[in-house]
Amino acid sequence: MSTKRCYYETLEVERNADENKLKSAFRKLAMKWHPDRNPGDAQSEIKFKEINEAYEVLKDGDKRAAYDRFGHAAFEQGGGGHGFGTGFASSFSDIFEDLFGMASQRSRGGRERGADLRYNMEISLEEAFQGKTAQIEIPVSVTCEACSGIGAKAGTKPKACGMCGGMGRVRQAQGFFTLERTCPTCQGRGQTIEDACPSCTGTGRVTRERTLSVNIPQGVEDGTRIRLAGEGEAGLRGGPPGDLYIFLSLASHEFFQRDGADLHCRVPISMVNAALGGEIEVPTIDKGKTKVKIPSGTQTGRRFRIASKGMPVLRSRQTGDMYVQVMVETPQNLTKKQQELLTEFEKLSSGATQPEAAGFFAKVKDFFGTRAST
Repeated sequence: MSTKRCYYETLEVERNADENKLKSAFRKLAMKWHPDRNPGDAQSEIKFKEINEAYEVLKDGDKRAAYDRFGHAAFEQGGGGHGFGTGFASSFSDIFEDLFGMASQRSRGGRERGADLRYNMEISLEEAFQGKTAQIEIPVSVTCEACSGIGAKAGTKPKACGMCGGMGRVRQAQGFFTLERTCPTCQGRGQTIEDACPSCTGTGRVTRERTLSVNIPQGVEDGTRIRLAGEGEAGLRGGPPGDLYIFLSLASHEFFQRDGADLHCRVPISMVNAALGGEIEVPTIDKGKTKVKIPSGTQTGRRFRIASKGMPVLRSRQTGDMYVQVMVETPQNLTKKQQELLTEFEKLSSGATQPEAAGFFAKVKDFFGTRAST
């Protein structure tokens, strides 16, 4: 009697599971127990073999019917079971990309997707506020016109690789495993070129200067990435091009500091303006002006909010606010007359005109008086 575990239990599916559920379960478990993801774990290798064996049987309609009727006995004593043999490559190939998180950039015929390119662009805060269309020039690989990207000299064509028969990969059986690797002769291209194109030396692409138009939307922030699909490096031998990524950085501004969609501006005001109150006029990012009312007795650091005068929010109709922070400036380089007036003002001042200072020094006196008495 067979001691093997039920194939349905191995794949963790019900007996009525359809093809899609089988395949989904197989991918999930294969990724979990693949030996490359569990190095040095002998148990994971055993589990992986069991999972593959179960899937090889259940994905085949005839084998599944035989298994449902006779169980493991259907494939024992010469019944056709092959465990982890030649079916490995076919069942495993469809999950290869899921396991390793990548897709091969090389296709049959030697075509390879071109590399993605990066372009760094600095813009001003005003340009981020308004949005703009910029023209950039970049050196980029484009498809060779002389050979139309195939890499072969005009009048000739690439030939199928004799080693792999044009597949780009070769297989080799090693015990239970059937290993597949890149063809060493054509390096996975599936083709060989006897007479290379003199313009591109067989690569199918040449370097040219290109002028591109980049649309920068309103509200972009520092570090925003803009993708231009298909504007990257041309693919090898007619392969699809990569993408171009524009990375934006914002130059520092003489008046404003940005915090998300809000803008902050520090404005110096005179001591008299802070004491008596009044109005100041400050610039806005849209190149306009706005007035801010300063109440009498305003202290350094006080902030005033101006609604909807900040930056637009990217891909939204919302707008941030502008915050004006005043800094009271102490007079410098006073004339003798100004010094006399300030001295007279100091004599006339009381705790009511400078409550914070009066309160602080009163506490200081109490502190030292208490300390002296103890």
